[in-house]
Amino acid sequence: MKSKIWLSSPHMGGGEMKYIQQAFDENWISPLGPNVNGFEADLENFLSEGVHVAALMSGTSAIHIALMLLKVVPGDDVICQSLTFSASANPILYMGANPVFIDSEKDTWNLCPIALEEAIEEGIKNGKKPKAIIAVSIYGMPYKIEEIRAISNKYEIPIIEDSAEALGSTYKNRKCGTFGDLSILSFNGNKIITSSGGGALVVKNRKYKDKAVFLSTQAKDEAPHYQHSELGYNYRLSNVCAGIGRGQMEVLEDRIAQRRANNEFYKNIFKDIDAVTVFSEPNEDYFSNFWLTNIIIDPSAGSATRETLRLKLLEEGIESRPLWKPLHLQPIFKSAKFFGNGVCEKLFNNGLCLPSGSNLTTEEKDRIAKCIRSCFEK
Repeated sequence: MKSKIWLSSPHMGGGEMKYIQQAFDENWISPLGPNVNGFEADLENFLSEGVHVAALMSGTSAIHIALMLLKVVPGDDVICQSLTFSASANPILYMGANPVFIDSEKDTWNLCPIALEEAIEEGIKNGKKPKAIIAVSIYGMPYKIEEIRAISNKYEIPIIEDSAEALGSTYKNRKCGTFGDLSILSFNGNKIITSSGGGALVVKNRKYKDKAVFLSTQAKDEAPHYQHSELGYNYRLSNVCAGIGRGQMEVLEDRIAQRRANNEFYKNIFKDIDAVTVFSEPNEDYFSNFWLTNIIIDPSAGSATRETLRLKLLEEGIESRPLWKPLHLQPIFKSAKFFGNGVCEKLFNNGLCLPSGSNLTTEEKDRIAKCIRSCFEK
């Protein structure tokens, strides 16, 4: 029986155990300790730009904390792109706020600047200027950094940069995770590096980090007893998980190179298949970690569709996945406003994420290539 080829499975580097063992040897098992501090320092050094990092239990919790730091309250509008995982927008609902979804543009599949400005203008016209913009770098591709920042500055609306999928990606040689007023990262099991679960809030203001740590550790006031004046959360990353993250940071550059090599592998497969476009950087300013390699299949070409290829791969024990279903089409967000022309819907209908793990073997790549070519044979 053939082994399963996963879309993006965890890939340990071998150095994780020394940090985990240290946590056990020193009995630092709780959500504080040397590994938490070290992981935050590792991330700060990698990202540079003078940022401060708070290690949290997930990227979702980081977005939630970011919204709290921006003082979002029930009834506020918060903008989010539609083509993303639901975790980008779920914290908006946690806050009792209203998500306003924005279409994609065709170059990076991220926030469309035209639709974004239209949404802001309508909000202002109705006396409800959006409180924040959640801009996602989907699948590792940086969003249109300069265009979105210009709009943010024009209307004085802060950006929460969702770089959950974009650790190691850059725009004009500056790393994703440093462009937002607040930024977030994810270390979920399927990400480019993992801490089993985990995420981080990245800020430029040390006071924001201190407040994030306070809120994520149940908002305990300074007192000899347990005293709480604000609502807090159990969101801090454990020292054991942070140890995994520290070991993963040692191989991050290798993982980026391996994911980008996967993208070249797929480009080579599809170079003579006119019906397929491999999602690529729009120009040399963009550098994607290609966390996942994605393709768009032209259904009018007649040779195959998104679904025929997905099912063919599935028959061979190879996992693939449609692109994120736009959030404005999700039942839970059915009452939310949407601005755009349906670009993200077309991407969803015709797009497929292909196996992109940094631990793909040569044998597995041969299986994938053979299956794909058989699907497009005339």
